[in-house]
Amino acid sequence: MHTHTVIDSPYGPLTLVADDGVLSGLYMTGQRHRPPEESFGPRDDHPAFAAAEEQLKAYFAGELKEFTLELRLKGTPFQRRVWDRLRTIPYGGTRTYGQLADELGSPNASRAVGLANGRNPVGIIVPCHRVVGASGGLTGYGGGLDRKRRLLDFESGLALFQ
Repeated sequence: MHTHTVIDSPYGPLTLVADDGVLSGLYMTGQRHRPPEESFGPRDDHPAFAAAEEQLKAYFAGELKEFTLELRLKGTPFQRRVWDRLRTIPYGGTRTYGQLADELGSPNASRAVGLANGRNPVGIIVPCHRVVGASGGLTGYGGGLDRKRRLLDFESGLALFQ
């Protein structure tokens, strides 16, 4: 059963979704590939949300560099491999789509990596914002390029939220 809650963040409201009590979604307002609201289930204060909210607050305060939440991510086996690999990109670091494809043993799959990255259901926690184009420039981000830039600037110490 799906349930959801909405929390505030420096990037606007974040909708957290749980599947049988395990975090399965984090969606931003206006996010591309955001599922329809009715698929989120009823609004609830499940304990899974308290842990996620606590870790997100610590992240936004600059006190948390790596999330330790249990996640239930639904996707193809390739998508799940990409999402697992995203979690290895260190805080403040970046990788290109090509580098991720190489790391996954599929050097010609940078486009597929990009598509999987764009379908990440738990943005910020699974840090798809840390993936950049081959030239190092910003490319697509489901939450919008402005949010991607702000997240990368925040992690690199160029911008701090109080």
